[in-house]
Amino acid sequence: MAAVVFFVCAAAVLIGALGVITGRNPVHSALFLLVTLVSIAVLYLQQHAQLVAAIQIVVYASAIVVLFLFVITLLGVDKHEAPDDAHPLQRVAAITLGVLLFTGIVALVHGNDWVTGAPSSRGPLGVPATGNVETLAKSLFTSFVWAFEMTAVLLVIAVVGSVVLARRSGHRPEAPEDDPAGVPESERTAP
Repeated sequence: MAAVVFFVCAAAVLIGALGVITGRNPVHSALFLLVTLVSIAVLYLQQHAQLVAAIQIVVYASAIVVLFLFVITLLGVDKHEAPDDAHPLQRVAAITLGVLLFTGIVALVHGNDWVTGAPSSRGPLGVPATGNVETLAKSLFTSFVWAFEMTAVLLVIAVVGSVVLARRSGHRPEAPEDDPAGVPESERTAP
C-alpha cells in the first residue's frame, strides 16, 4: 500500500509541477502548485517527517499559495500577454539553459552513490534528550522569539502595504461623456 501511495503522490507532484509551468491561467497554475505541495507533504509523511509535512501544509500549501492568489488578483488575471512580446532570443536562451541544467543534474546524480544504506562506521549519533519538535519549539519561542515576532510583523506590514499601493493606483473609471453623473443615456429611466 505504501508503494501505491508513493507512486500516486509522485505522479501528482510531476503533473502538478508541469501544470504550474505550462498553465496559461495564473489561477490554474496556483492550484497546480497547491496539488504539488500537498503531494510533497504526503511524501514527507511516508518518511515519518510529521513536522516537515505540517510545515509544508501550513506554510507553503496554505500561506504561500494564498499570497500568490492575492498577488494574482491584485495584478489582474484578465490581462493576457502575447508570446510575441518576448525578445526573440529569450525562448532560445531559456530552452538552452534548461537543457544544460537538466544535463548537469543527470550527470551529477548518475555517477555518485551518496546513500548506500550501510550502517555508519562511527556508530549511532546518540538519542537526543528531547524530541525534535520540543527542541525546535524551545529555541523558537525562547532564543529567537524576537526574530520570530519581527518576521510576523514585517509580513503583515508587507501585505497591508501592497493592498494600499494597489488601491491607490490613481486610475479612476471615467464616466461616459453623455452624462456627467456616470449613467449612460440608454440606461436612464423616464420620470
